Amino acid sequence: MSPRETLRYLANGPRWLRDRMPLDYLSKADRRALGWSWTVFEREGQEPPEGDWSIWLLQAGRGFGKTRVGSEWVLSQARTYPGCRIALAGATIEEARRIMVEGESGILACAPPGEEPRCIASRNELLFKSGAIATLYSGASGEALRGPQHQFAWADELGKWADGPNAWSNLQLGLRLGEAPRSVVTTTPGNNDPLLVAIAAQAGTVTTGGRSRDNLDLPQAWHQRMEALYRGTRLGRRELDGELTSEAEGALWSRDLIEKSRIGSQDWGAVVRVVIGVDPPATSTGDACGIVVCGRTDEKRLMVLADLSCRGQSPAGWAAKVAEAAAAWAADLVVVEANNGGDMVLQVLTQADVNLPMRKANASTGKGARAEPIAVLFENGRAGLAGMFPELEDELCQLTAAGFVGKGSPDRADAMVWALHELSGRPKAKPGLRGF
Repeated sequence: MSPRETLRYLANGPRWLRDRMPLDYLSKADRRALGWSWTVFEREGQEPPEGDWSIWLLQAGRGFGKTRVGSEWVLSQARTYPGCRIALAGATIEEARRIMVEGESGILACAPPGEEPRCIASRNELLFKSGAIATLYSGASGEALRGPQHQFAWADELGKWADGPNAWSNLQLGLRLGEAPRSVVTTTPGNNDPLLVAIAAQAGTVTTGGRSRDNLDLPQAWHQRMEALYRGTRLGRRELDGELTSEAEGALWSRDLIEKSRIGSQDWGAVVRVVIGVDPPATSTGDACGIVVCGRTDEKRLMVLADLSCRGQSPAGWAAKVAEAAAAWAADLVVVEANNGGDMVLQVLTQADVNLPMRKANASTGKGARAEPIAVLFENGRAGLAGMFPELEDELCQLTAAGFVGKGSPDRADAMVWALHELSGRPKAKPGLRGF
């Protein structure tokens, strides 16, 4: 292991280990230089992607170290490409100056001695010793980016830009200097989720992520408090884990509806009947097998009790999961969507020793039509979620009256819908339920 690799290994270890790094063999000048060597101390997830890319989308939680990544990347470009033009775009000019330039992880704080750029406040510019020039722009005023040309761009907190799509498109249209213009986006999800999704889908984009808890330099007490308050919630997934939790236009379940329908500490009565909905996958290597446990209380309210869906299992594997769920929850009935196998589904479950009544549900209507009446139950307070089920909730928020608009198949949502249809006592002809 080379000295540099050894230092990186030690630097990425626990804080107590970094405090005892064996640096005595280095000269005073080398120790001073090491203190400013970002490539030694950057964590996994903070390194620029390898290969040929035009956009690096770093979508991470609060406190991950996104600003430091952007600052160090800008300093590296200014050092490597003398005379280059760089765009620094923040949510506002004030935030760009306060966070990207003057902040504790901003460009001025990260610049090694002798490399500090000179600020020209009247022109919103930074002049680097290499001749590179960085200009500040506001994501709230996309028209200001119409015309200027740049070779590199750092877009910070794109998720909350007020004029996001317009500012981003003008920023990209102006990246026409140099042989390989590049952009780095450092953001937590915000109000521009569709824009972030579109950027991630573009050819030449590399997307990486990170969580707040990855940064061990933050106070442990803060990590513990945030995890206790927000772990598993939509806010936690977005702000702590950097995940997109958007919803489709016209979705039957909105994120607000899901949060309002979360049962929490409310008393919905005792569960008197349990039904397990199953949506088998077409192949063992494709979509998940949806296995969702739902119950009805003595007050005739419906709740989702567990999402036990699995992926990559053989028919015998997922059937065993259904059998385990039926035993664990003392289920009264298993409702199985039979479009992907029909009688084979019954045979597999019988071989798995599922000793309780099973009903085959044939999907005679579209997914949206089946889900609509169940969504109404959530809206009027008759149905809710007895816990947090991130993957199921993501699927629900991509279900519209016209069908599912997300990626893959909504196996978890389908399984939930079949179970709740049974528990709601709705006419069986509507969802196409037939006994064996």
